[in-house]
Amino acid sequence: MKTAIQNGDGTQTVVALEDGNLVTGMVQQCAPIADITKYLHNTGQHGSSDMRLAASIPLVFVEKYLHDNRITMHEFTQSQDHKKRLLGDPALAAFRVWNGRI
Repeated sequence: MKTAIQNGDGTQTVVALEDGNLVTGMVQQCAPIADITKYLHNTGQHGSSDMRLAASIPLVFVEKYLHDNRITMHEFTQSQDHKKRLLGDPALAAFRVWNGRI
């Protein structure tokens, strides 16, 4: 049995019962976000020198980072090191708008 719940932020929460275990997760269509960030990058729309738009990271990757590092969203938002590590991840390069140093 598997159920997908539509969230208002473009994600889906998936709940499944597999071999008597309850399994949950989040899914998101990331290709459109990558397309938008590529367009913004190619057209130089990355903000001003005062406020750069470095990236647009899909929520599922932020959630995975939180889970992998066993931190809360509050801890993530309060730590420049965590933000730099996530934004600098080469696997997420498709979501970078501005490629300068973070």
